[in-house]
Amino acid sequence: MAITSVQTFPPARYAVSSSEKRAPKHPPNVYNAQDHPFKGYHPPQPEGYEQSRSKPDASAIVIDNGSNLVKAGWSFDKNPRFVIPPVMSRYRDRKLNKACQFIGNDAYVDATTRGQLRYAFDPGTSVVGNWDVMEGLLDYLFIKLGVDGAEGGVGRPIVMTEPIANLNYPRRMMNEILFECYSAPSVAYGIDSLFSYRYNRGTDGLIVSSSHTSTQVIPVLNNKALLSNCSRLNWGGMNASDYLLKLMRLKYPTFPARITESQMEDLVHKHCYVSTDYDGELSRYLDWTGLEDRDHVVQYPYTEHIVVEKSEEELARIAERKKESGRRLQEQAAKMRLEKLMKKEQELEYYKDLARGLATETKKETRRILEAEDLKDEVHLERLIRDLERSIKRSRNKDLGIEENEEAQEEMSFPMLDIPDEELDEAGLKEKRHQRLMKSNVEARQRAKAEKEREKARREEEERLDREKRENDFENWVSERRDARQNIMQKIKERDRMKADLGNRKSLASQMRMKTLANLAADGPKKRRRGGDDDDFGANDDDWGVYRTVATGDASDDEEEEDLGGMLNNIENELLEFDPEFTENHTLAAQSDWTKSLVHMFLRGPWPFDPESQQEAHQLHLNVERIRVPEVVFKPSIAGIDQAGLIETAADIVNQRFSNPDDQAKLLRDVFFTGGNTLFQGFDERFRNDFRAFLPTGSQLNVRRAADPVLDAWKGAAQWASGSELAKLSISRQEYLEKGSEYLKEHDLGNVTSC
Repeated sequence: MAITSVQTFPPARYAVSSSEKRAPKHPPNVYNAQDHPFKGYHPPQPEGYEQSRSKPDASAIVIDNGSNLVKAGWSFDKNPRFVIPPVMSRYRDRKLNKACQFIGNDAYVDATTRGQLRYAFDPGTSVVGNWDVMEGLLDYLFIKLGVDGAEGGVGRPIVMTEPIANLNYPRRMMNEILFECYSAPSVAYGIDSLFSYRYNRGTDGLIVSSSHTSTQVIPVLNNKALLSNCSRLNWGGMNASDYLLKLMRLKYPTFPARITESQMEDLVHKHCYVSTDYDGELSRYLDWTGLEDRDHVVQYPYTEHIVVEKSEEELARIAERKKESGRRLQEQAAKMRLEKLMKKEQELEYYKDLARGLATETKKETRRILEAEDLKDEVHLERLIRDLERSIKRSRNKDLGIEENEEAQEEMSFPMLDIPDEELDEAGLKEKRHQRLMKSNVEARQRAKAEKEREKARREEEERLDREKRENDFENWVSERRDARQNIMQKIKERDRMKADLGNRKSLASQMRMKTLANLAADGPKKRRRGGDDDDFGANDDDWGVYRTVATGDASDDEEEEDLGGMLNNIENELLEFDPEFTENHTLAAQSDWTKSLVHMFLRGPWPFDPESQQEAHQLHLNVERIRVPEVVFKPSIAGIDQAGLIETAADIVNQRFSNPDDQAKLLRDVFFTGGNTLFQGFDERFRNDFRAFLPTGSQLNVRRAADPVLDAWKGAAQWASGSELAKLSISRQEYLEKGSEYLKEHDLGNVTSC
């Protein structure tokens, strides 16, 4: 059953039975969060340099200088020998008193090195900005490639990739480093995506290069890239990782573990995919059916609270000890009750003997004996005897399990009240006052009993009238019940909102409460200092409303809370019994059911959540983010980017910038994807389906992906460096010295000076 809102219910009464439960899901498939792995020590590989000694001019060092990964190797290699991130960590070890420098994956060896990371590229761009780090990277790569530097430099030609429309300043700085620091005999530059296209045997087509920092669409005709007609979208793999990081921090604002960009990059690569029908799939993504497969659980490291579980024998021994302890307490209590009863019986016998002895004594001796026993008069003695007899009888009845008859207790006589005060002495007056107090207590209990009977009769009358109204005017009766239920639910929401506001010291409710407290604290002392009247707070009934304003305790309003809950339950039970349109799913309990909560599905998937579990508290649930993050390249407005999407950009290049139908047909016959951000599942299918809607009817569209979108740029550069044109298209050291560091030789796979 699709869930479109928490308060959406089936229209029919028995569409979902109250006894029907959503089937429990199997345990989730948990994926561990991965940091940047330290891949261990990589020894130098000097065999490549030794192999290049035979043909030093025909063997080139090829470096794909990517903003996410730098790939380096020899032109005769099939794959790059070293793939490292362009980062460096440098710090001074105080114990060894040495400066330490770590390059690439080595910079992730521990927390100290990770805390000192520096990137070679400017943030969010493919332009080198930190030349100190860049020089450290080149040193590392040349050492690992086995370049001995015996001749004062690398001694081999260098082929390096650069982004499209690279600035003159970064290229000039790169030339100066390569020629001045490493004495390179020659240097050649080329665009990474064009190298990848040439390696995959492309001649005419449309290149879609989505890399770490950006996405470019480049038209190519007759083996020549038309750079003046290319377009750029400011979105790449780095932006996708950063976007997922923001979404996770918004989704779990109190997540106990640290969420890093490298972890998000790994999650984007492993769990995200491009939806072929984004809007339709998004509306059904949190449906109960199949959500256990769509929701991916990412587990972060945690420390669970260890609860020592006792064996059955230990539990049995503990239960036996508790039972024995309870039995001993019962015996002690029974013994104490017996001792108290015996003491009362002894006191009763003593006071009875005393009363019998007083019958033969004179008044003076009687008064002396009573004063010695701390008794006021004979009436006091009789009342004491009567109370002891009643207490002994009550204790015996309680031990025998006999319930006392309260009515018999209330049938008491008060003969002293009929005797005028003039006829009574001081002792008689005291007894009369005592009987008057006893009579008022009896009358109060009788009035309370009568009030209960009247309240019972009133409720029975209201129920009778309500039953008659339900039978005679059912529509109005149901309407009143629904309105009453809505009002109670509104009161409950306001109460909960008030509690939440009182818990927030910046809320208006908390500020008003503190203002009330401040006023109460300031008013009283001022009055007393001015010589005013004493505090008369409470004289007016409105004064007591202040306690509702300042009360914040859990028990401050318990009676009202219980009353609201009971009233709501009574009304919902009546509606369930008599209203055919009101089902179990309409009740407040059903709306609070986590299996029907869209928010719970979004945050915790189709499984219950235990807030006490450290394991579940350290879990991220990826569901709608799996298709939302890759969708930005097609709909940049999702992430707040004021640019056209990839489909509109490609359609604009084909339809608006090339009016010749033959050129358009050449571009459409080979749409080529390269770059790591095109590796999402469904990327090519989504592009094909949406792009076809912008093309004329009958247009032929072929979409293909690079054999290896990440490494094909390096492979294409190595293939090109092995050709005969390398020496002619490279900048030699002599040309660098004569024409300056900004000199650039143009070719089909590189930038042009007008860029």
